[in-house]
Amino acid sequence: MTNMIKSIHGATNYLSHDLFGGPRLLSFNWVINFQKGMTLFWVLGLMLYYDNYSTQAWVYLALHGSYGIIWILKDVIFPDSKWQTKITFGGAITAIVAVLGPYWVAPYLLISPVLVEAHTGANWIWTATAIFIYAIGLALMLTADAQKYFTLKHQKGLITTGMFRLIRHPNYLGEMLIYGSFALLVWHWIPWAILAWVWLGYFSINIIMKERSMSRYEEWSEYKKHSKYLFPYIF
Repeated sequence: MTNMIKSIHGATNYLSHDLFGGPRLLSFNWVINFQKGMTLFWVLGLMLYYDNYSTQAWVYLALHGSYGIIWILKDVIFPDSKWQTKITFGGAITAIVAVLGPYWVAPYLLISPVLVEAHTGANWIWTATAIFIYAIGLALMLTADAQKYFTLKHQKGLITTGMFRLIRHPNYLGEMLIYGSFALLVWHWIPWAILAWVWLGYFSINIIMKERSMSRYEEWSEYKKHSKYLFPYIF
């Protein structure tokens, strides 16, 4: 099992960093920031093209569009070193096609008439729920990433306090809540299938590899006993 996880991680790392070989000229965060920053214009463009100015469309624009801007601000103020690595043009294409690009399917399904004319997305109760989940997820992601950045800047080692006291990967949980809120707004199974692909094929592997890295610290065993992967006291 361990060898299989390492093989999958190695394969995904090659595809997203070194595909087709050649010089690593692009910083990974440039690719991510481009996709996330352009989301606002993508959603607005869909609304204009399909003449859809429904409440659900405006809410989606506000949530996913603001998230893209906030992500770029986060990258400027407290960047994650993981995304500062250089990648090839092939790696950038893989990242866009396999992971980042599919995130744009959700607003297309919501705003365009590709499903059925009567499909309008979530009702007002689930729309309010999505906004609530988005706010919680955004707070988790930003707070966890900020704590990790500023803590490691002054003190290296395992972080076991604050956002990391009860769960070991609060930033991943925040991301899952954020994108889950977008899928909830669309009210269709396709966005959830895309998220399952990303969460199981990418997030889960990264979490496992991160756990292996953290296990080198002597306080790891005790920390693991009193914390969970993603949900306090549950999982």
